[in-house]
Amino acid sequence: MTMQPSQHVINVSEADFQYEVLSHSSQQAVVVDFWAEWCAPCRTLGPILEKLAEEAAGTFRLAKLDVDANAKIAMDYGLRGIPAVKAFRNGQVVAEFSGLRSEEQIRIFLNSLIATPNDLTVGKANSLLTSEKWQEAEQHFREVLHSNPDHPGALLGLAKCLLAEGEPTSAMPILREFPVSKEYSTAEQLIPLAQAMADKEDSSEKEIGDENPHEALYENALRLAGRGQIAAALDGLLEILRQDKNYRKGQGRKVAVGLLHLLGENNPLAREYRAELASLIF
Repeated sequence: MTMQPSQHVINVSEADFQYEVLSHSSQQAVVVDFWAEWCAPCRTLGPILEKLAEEAAGTFRLAKLDVDANAKIAMDYGLRGIPAVKAFRNGQVVAEFSGLRSEEQIRIFLNSLIATPNDLTVGKANSLLTSEKWQEAEQHFREVLHSNPDHPGALLGLAKCLLAEGEPTSAMPILREFPVSKEYSTAEQLIPLAQAMADKEDSSEKEIGDENPHEALYENALRLAGRGQIAAALDGLLEILRQDKNYRKGQGRKVAVGLLHLLGENNPLAREYRAELASLIF
């Protein structure tokens, strides 16, 4: 299945999937066509997708991934058959279908991905989060919420900014009253981090002696998180969990998971930290 080079249609692999699909999806929707040379329906579906991508002229990017050459990506996304099409926005799957579809059905699917101005602003703000530009990102999220106070993506982004800026008590109401949405689960997993940071903020400062090095590391990790130094905070939490995976009856693990969400799916370090955390707690 050959394809002419195009700015709207690209081939991707395991080597560049993170950048060309996940990271790029914060700028525009990325539709991934999972195909294989031996798949007859793929040879029918592929040209239709390519034609519509060219017609759309930048409304979305089409990324084609050969599952035979990139089996790990196919496994990561739970593919059970091809052709399969998944649409990504802000690093997450937002729509998908499998099997052959008519051109009209595919048009309807693609039209559903057209981003609103608010979606584009949230995408830009999420890119700033990945770069740890917390204050600049916060301004964009607040801009969206001014016109759409219940926008889940903007609410989640604002809560992340507030945590990284050391304002857990402002983030907590957002997380506890989060609207039902695909972002809801992430918001829930940020609550233990927000609570731990708020508890530290409320407690009186006290000296922690050498006899309790875990507490010192934990306090310092929360302090670093409130300064937006998420990777450094994770380093401290992981050091604790290497020695005591049930630290504070599991609170340490929950805080580390929250820090991972604060770090973000598209941060280059995210996969490495996630893998180490999984190896420590399972």
